[in-house]
Amino acid sequence: MTVVVKRKDELVVPGSVRRRAGIKSGDRVQFKVSGGIINIIPDLPTADDEYTPAQRRAIDARLAEACKGPYYGPFATADEAIVFLNREIGNRKRAARKTT
Repeated sequence: MTVVVKRKDELVVPGSVRRRAGIKSGDRVQFKVSGGIINIIPDLPTADDEYTPAQRRAIDARLAEACKGPYYGPFATADEAIVFLNREIGNRKRAARKTT
């Protein structure tokens, strides 16, 4: 698509181009120029922008809990991991039968 630059300071990006690029009103964009080519790059939100402080604390707490384990392995081979998983499945089935 070709547009005509109307003023020295402004260049209008047509709505159809913005829609195709996923740029909405209020979005922040960066302009990068290299070799006469202008790239318009949307500023993507960071994880800090995506969650409230309370949500971030809850996520961090759950991640910290997950880091505690339990961990299994490392396994030397895939076959060793499969043997472990099959044994674990059997143990859980037996435990489920005992509780019912």
